[in-house]
Amino acid sequence: MGSPFPRAVLFVLISVLLISAEFVFAKHAAGITRHYKFDIKLQNVTRLCQTKSIVTVNGQFPGPRIIAREGDTVLVKVVNHVQNNVTLHWHGVRQLRSGWADGPAYVTQCPIQTGQAYVYKFTITGQRGTLFWHAHISWLRVTLYGPIIILPKRHVSYPFPQPYKEVPIIFGEWWKTDTETLISQALQTGGAPNVSDAFTINGLPGPLYNKCSAKDTFQLKVKPGKTYLLRLINAALNDELFFSIANHTLTVVEADAVYVKPFRTTTVLITPGQTTNVLLRTKRHHFPNTTFLMAARPYATGPGAFDNSTSAATLQYQHRRHLSSTASSAKNLKRLLLKPKFPFFNNTKFATIFSKKIHSLANSKFPANVPKRVDRRFFFTVGLGLTPCAKTQNCPGPNNTKLAASINNVSFVQPNTALLQAHFFNKSKGVYTTDFPVNPLVKFNYTGTPPSNIVVTSGTKVVVLPFNSRVELVMQDTSIIGAESHPLHLHGFNFFVVGQGFGNFDPNKDPAKFNLVDPAERNTVGVPSGGWVAIRFLADNPGAWFMHCHLEIHTSWGLKMAWIVMDGKRPNQKLPPPPSDLPKC
Repeated sequence: MGSPFPRAVLFVLISVLLISAEFVFAKHAAGITRHYKFDIKLQNVTRLCQTKSIVTVNGQFPGPRIIAREGDTVLVKVVNHVQNNVTLHWHGVRQLRSGWADGPAYVTQCPIQTGQAYVYKFTITGQRGTLFWHAHISWLRVTLYGPIIILPKRHVSYPFPQPYKEVPIIFGEWWKTDTETLISQALQTGGAPNVSDAFTINGLPGPLYNKCSAKDTFQLKVKPGKTYLLRLINAALNDELFFSIANHTLTVVEADAVYVKPFRTTTVLITPGQTTNVLLRTKRHHFPNTTFLMAARPYATGPGAFDNSTSAATLQYQHRRHLSSTASSAKNLKRLLLKPKFPFFNNTKFATIFSKKIHSLANSKFPANVPKRVDRRFFFTVGLGLTPCAKTQNCPGPNNTKLAASINNVSFVQPNTALLQAHFFNKSKGVYTTDFPVNPLVKFNYTGTPPSNIVVTSGTKVVVLPFNSRVELVMQDTSIIGAESHPLHLHGFNFFVVGQGFGNFDPNKDPAKFNLVDPAERNTVGVPSGGWVAIRFLADNPGAWFMHCHLEIHTSWGLKMAWIVMDGKRPNQKLPPPPSDLPKC
């Protein structure tokens, strides 16, 4: 009979392995911590035959990808090496009890000043799909943006066919001039700033602009008969966009990091702040001498000027290696260039039909937890108006006025102290008031003849919500100055889009048609031009949460407000104290 020693050693080894396996499993179940370093610095970049210095992360444009799994904790150390004050926002991340990391300047934090650093820390909870990060101060997000890719937990598959390859496609806008100077001058003079000179796809304008832009074209090389997941992100400042690929059909499978019931389309509508994952199934055959354009151009409904241009990337089929001689001879042939067909730039009918196709999966694995009952109801009008200029100014509007934007006729005034700090330390006096109107103070025919007085009021006003309030909010576009689609983004929450329509919302008839079964779950929604949209959300995240139009010029003009959600009774329902390195004003 052998010595018992080896058995004992074997038992210990097995025990250690089992414990290690349990530890590893627990680690994967709970997620891991992922560290990133973002150095904010200037970089010379050439587009449209012109070189300019832009603000970047790590010298990259667009900025680096953040990749994490559901359940992971993300730490991003941001060091500011430029003269501009900077904040970053992790757009669409729920930030459950991590409001100090949300990022909008003077809402959840004071900016990171020159030479200073701040570590953003947050956990990805119950989300998977595509989001993005961007600067959230002035117009710096024109070049400060990048993808956030949230993968499912390990060994968890997608609820759609596993793609052969995944490709982020991020839309932006490019100005030849310095955009900080542009918006500063516009706000001083009271006029609208110049529109962008080009749209970009992954930072590149593509071949449809001037002689220099052809070389600055994003290329996607694909294999026949494969499925590609395109992670679409609209990081443009002021334009909603149509996206299409010539002679190809796309299948929408996710919107704003929430899986949706798949549907096929040749054109995708995506507003600033929205993300959409689509499956591209390539054709079975090679097309060695054909280039398919992947293009984006604006959907525009407002009365003002817009960048009426088209950014394009190319989709090309890779050649089989054993057909190299055919491939080389194909190079001598004139390449066939196929362009996609788009709806008209103001085709609101198409935009409405597309938006209504988006539905939550609403199954046992991915339920749609839309609030069935409502505790607080709000009715917000959104749109443009006028505000008086100082007597020393010469503004272009009637009676020396300039353009302004508002919610319930309140144009938001940015405070000098962050709202979240003022709330947390009970020092709101002189920073904000809690009398934001829950309904318009003056009722009128919102989509008909505007009232005689279209001058807005101004102030730093918020709405206070008890923890776990079930909220219903109807947002109504107004035809003051002109009806226009407004993409509204709510920080800190996903909401359910339970209804939308045209004309004035009817509180007696329209709620009966609300979808409380499988509504779209989003963080950014377009308020239809000349219409309304109704959303519901559960106020289960304590903190101060910004809500604003994601058309950056409208945010600059004041189309923004904030919600303050109070702490709950339990420890896990309270906002923790701020981190020690929170920037100071």
